[in-house]
Amino acid sequence: MLKWLAVIALCPRPGRSLPDLSKIFGKIQWVDSFPDFKVQVVTSFPDLKVELVTAFPDKVGKWQIVDSFPDFKIQKVDSFPDFKIEFVTSFPGIP
Repeated sequence: MLKWLAVIALCPRPGRSLPDLSKIFGKIQWVDSFPDFKVQVVTSFPDLKVELVTAFPDKVGKWQIVDSFPDFKIQKVDSFPDFKIEFVTSFPGIP
């Protein structure tokens, strides 16, 4: 019985498939429509920890906010996100 509970706990939630978060870094543009991804900003249990930087957004979780020529367009939402992020000042990446 306990073995089955452990297996169920490790399974992803039905209907929720995360994009490859290890590839979401670089120049990010906040948009209100037609995003590449929708994110929800949380303070606990994020899918990705994000550090905002002004230069060299070259690692997982490092985002440089730009107004043009983005690598990804991101929309902030309150519900039904593609993934959840938490803003941090150190140790960005996948928790």
